[in-house]
Amino acid sequence: MSNSIYPWQESSWQQLQTLRQRMPHAILFHGAAGIGKADFIEQFAQGLLCEDVRPDGHACGACASCGWFSQQNHPDYRRIRPEAMEDEPAAEGEEGEGEVKKAAKSKTPSKEIKIEQIRSLADFMNISTHRQGLRVVVLYPAEALNMPASNALLKTLEEPPPGTVFLLASNSLDRLLPTILSRCRKFALPMPNHAEALAWLKAQGVADADSWLREQGGAPLAALEQAESGSREDLETLLQLLAHPSVEGALKVADKLQKVPLGGPSSWLQRWLYDVFSYKLAGNIRYYPRYQKELASLADKIHVSRLLAAIKGANERRATADHPLSPKLFLEEMLLEYANCCS
Repeated sequence: MSNSIYPWQESSWQQLQTLRQRMPHAILFHGAAGIGKADFIEQFAQGLLCEDVRPDGHACGACASCGWFSQQNHPDYRRIRPEAMEDEPAAEGEEGEGEVKKAAKSKTPSKEIKIEQIRSLADFMNISTHRQGLRVVVLYPAEALNMPASNALLKTLEEPPPGTVFLLASNSLDRLLPTILSRCRKFALPMPNHAEALAWLKAQGVADADSWLREQGGAPLAALEQAESGSREDLETLLQLLAHPSVEGALKVADKLQKVPLGGPSSWLQRWLYDVFSYKLAGNIRYYPRYQKELASLADKIHVSRLLAAIKGANERRATADHPLSPKLFLEEMLLEYANCCS
């Protein structure tokens, strides 16, 4: 995204500009996944580094600083994120040369932010800035920090180097160390309203935009990503089981979906259970209106106490879905528990 923000971020952008006069050393942007937090903070970072910033806080896009930023080689800017999010994964500060480095490239890219990535900031923060302005560190998602990296970042935030601004983004504040939270100025980025998000998706040419948006909980970027994948096959496989639960079906679906990143199925189950609960209490369906008949039937026969227990279990599983010991076993336990709840 070049020199622009998403339509639903306009008011947040204006609110953010009021912090420029007394810039905190660390700002933690938080909100739901898939609403554009990373793009937002990178746009703000470019504005902080711009040498001819516009009155509205956006970067000019024409100065030397903006040129370096767009080419991703600004000397006063660093971006820290998991290796798995990089186009060309590189373990900066982690690996040596030759065979060790070659072996590292063959490994599955890490989904964590590691301590070496935080330590690599030391030299960056201890030299003078290129143009005597700010130096900016962008880090996301903050919940990807493993414990050693969290502790290393905490030490930096406790004694922040002068002229350095940290911009962090998180989908889940409850997964961050309280001590990190206490050392950041928190800035909430709200979910767009349904009409606004739907209009944006349609402008991107997304067919069946309403269904994609609802299935992703109203998060437009997540909906766009899923729509561009062009397939609902895995989601439909799970929803068919959830609509018609059985022990045999649970085992078959677990086998079929074991290679799917587990954040997907665990989130889909969470949303399904939310719809069952919402329909039971108020007759409303948020995520899967295509399955209204099946949701209504389940809501009618499941006792509220069992439903609440299932929701609690689904939430706990979602918190550990990124690090399962065995994906197939994780899915089997999750789906068998659901099938038993509905029997």
